[in-house]
Amino acid sequence: METTRQAKIARLLQKELSEIFRQQTAKTQGVLITVSTVRVSPDLSVAKAYISVFPSDKASQILDNINASGKTIRYELAQRVRFQLRKTPELTFFLDDSLDYIEKIDNLIQSDKNVREDLKHEL
Repeated sequence: METTRQAKIARLLQKELSEIFRQQTAKTQGVLITVSTVRVSPDLSVAKAYISVFPSDKASQILDNINASGKTIRYELAQRVRFQLRKTPELTFFLDDSLDYIEKIDNLIQSDKNVREDLKHEL
């Protein structure tokens, strides 16, 4: 169970990471990076950031680039939160594919509805 402090720090990190990625992606046309969730460990030393990338076909490449520049991102984050946090947590980034999963389920439901409509018209 997440404590109140963990939740507050997670929201702060999510907000600041989103701003960092927004500034960085302004330079790259056509790619949108969203920080969907941040989970902080109980000792506040590790933060897992889940990101979603649009368009999703570039997601693995973008995630590799983010992981490669993780130290730079952590440094920039530390500069932004230096008055709120004594130590900036270690960052690990993961791909949040829940939007793709939701879209896949919606497509399956829609195709099922279409098949049922076709069956009604045939009978």
